[in-house]
Amino acid sequence: MTSIDLNADLGEGFGRWRLTDDEQLLHVVTSANVACGFHAGDAATMRRVCELAAARGVRIGAQVSYRDLAGFGRRAMDVPSAELAAEVAYQIGALEVFARAAGTCVSYVKPHGALYNRVVRDEEQAAAVVDGVLLANAALPVLGLPGSRLLEAAGKAGLPRVTEAFADRAYTDEGTLVPRDQEGAVITDPKAVVERSLGLARDRAVTARSGALVEVDARSLCLHGDTPGAVELAHRVRRRLESSGIRVEAFV
Repeated sequence: MTSIDLNADLGEGFGRWRLTDDEQLLHVVTSANVACGFHAGDAATMRRVCELAAARGVRIGAQVSYRDLAGFGRRAMDVPSAELAAEVAYQIGALEVFARAAGTCVSYVKPHGALYNRVVRDEEQAAAVVDGVLLANAALPVLGLPGSRLLEAAGKAGLPRVTEAFADRAYTDEGTLVPRDQEGAVITDPKAVVERSLGLARDRAVTARSGALVEVDARSLCLHGDTPGAVELAHRVRRRLESSGIRVEAFV
């Protein structure tokens, strides 16, 4: 039977401000990418999400980012490699404290926003992220885009690699994501998102913005928690997958 992991970006709040419905999404997803304080999240939020995830058997991942609270981690930044490696390790370590307090652990690492997109092509920044993972925990899997420099660097370092796809993001013919500042980069039609999810899980392919069918061999499917109606959409995606005979389960 075909299987797929469902991951979502959670804990994306700060202080009294909350963006994602963490509690409800944790009823649907199998892996939680928890913001570690650099693009969103704070100590109390990380602790709360880790406790909720542990109680529901959801795997916890460290969603590491450039230090960019004001820009939600989506602004391009140039960070020296040694500094980026240290900051990645710092974020993983912070989340690990709360994961262990909840009786579990950090199970994987996924970059966020501008860092995620940068390490698709930037070999130096990708290597710095991997160095940060090694500094924090040499055994952690790395979640990223198929064919990215990040997964290439992770493989060279002996880290497990997990490929990821996005049902609500437009793709180029090369299998990369259309930048968010371009029209049509985000798919907003719920029906289209559900059907694209099925195609990615079952057929390992997605229709690019050009209309071409692009192969995307992914083990995990991301459901964005900051999308309007994210909880209901996540339920619809999971129901569609399971009714089509696809097993939804964590990759670790």
